[in-house]
Amino acid sequence: MEYCISLRGLSKTYKNNKQQIEALKPIDLDVARGEIFGLLGPNGAGKTTMIKLMLGIIRPTSGSCFILGEDIASLKAKQYIGYLPENHRFPLYLTGQQMLEFYGNLSGLSGLELSRRIDETLELVKMTEWRKLKIQRYSKGMMQRIGLAQALLNRPKLLLLDEPTDGIDPVGRMEVRRILEHVRGEGTTIFVNSHLLSEVELITDRVAILRKGVMVKLGNTHELTQSRDRFIIKLGASVNDTPANVPGMVHYDAQKQEMEIVAQTLQELNTVIDTLRARGYLIEAVSPKKSTLEEIFMTLMEDHDTPASHHVEA
Repeated sequence: MEYCISLRGLSKTYKNNKQQIEALKPIDLDVARGEIFGLLGPNGAGKTTMIKLMLGIIRPTSGSCFILGEDIASLKAKQYIGYLPENHRFPLYLTGQQMLEFYGNLSGLSGLELSRRIDETLELVKMTEWRKLKIQRYSKGMMQRIGLAQALLNRPKLLLLDEPTDGIDPVGRMEVRRILEHVRGEGTTIFVNSHLLSEVELITDRVAILRKGVMVKLGNTHELTQSRDRFIIKLGASVNDTPANVPGMVHYDAQKQEMEIVAQTLQELNTVIDTLRARGYLIEAVSPKKSTLEEIFMTLMEDHDTPASHHVEA
């Protein structure tokens, strides 16, 4: 498999007077080309440090970072990247178009090529109508969309996004998701850092969760949120009582007529089903229980006894 991002033993230790702070402990990570990858963690987990290392803004204490096979220290690696920082600040006295022209020039674009790229990106983020409006008059949603246009202007192979939907209403978040799916469809790899876990769950293929500079969880988003031993059994509409003494049952929702059960094996699950049928209950559906990324995240943050690992697969 060809990787867009390859981190090997990447770490960062800051020295404050005589004290050393391990902001990021050695991490190994591969992100495939065309993947949407999410980075999660509480404040102080090391997310910002990791992104700065991947951008080449700061130097690692140890390890390496390669973007499409190029060391991040090289100019070529940086040319592959588009970046939208959190709380970005653009010159408020410029119009959206003027700002894109400025950043386009910084990327080495000019003339007809730059004009064409600006037209394409403004159309993609639905900001064509406001290209002549000064940025100081933009709403929060418009600021995020013009920021995305800036990050996409050089047609990056890797798009790094820091809190891309922060402060945007639900309609705006849906629009950002549409843009990211379009960009991914063109082969761009997307790396998202966000505290909006419900949004990350909707768009990512895989996620990594950091805690105190350590990667405590890494895996496929679907697999992480799907329980391996808990199931939801929905009973038919004819249920008139609350099922009792059902093997493995941990909860019953009378309004929804759904029960949650624990079954470690397929045999245990079938035993529950046979028990319900023997008592005359009709079963409408059986499905694995899904946890949200937020639930998984909170469990990991509260579990202080879990041994830390540098590379934990789901």
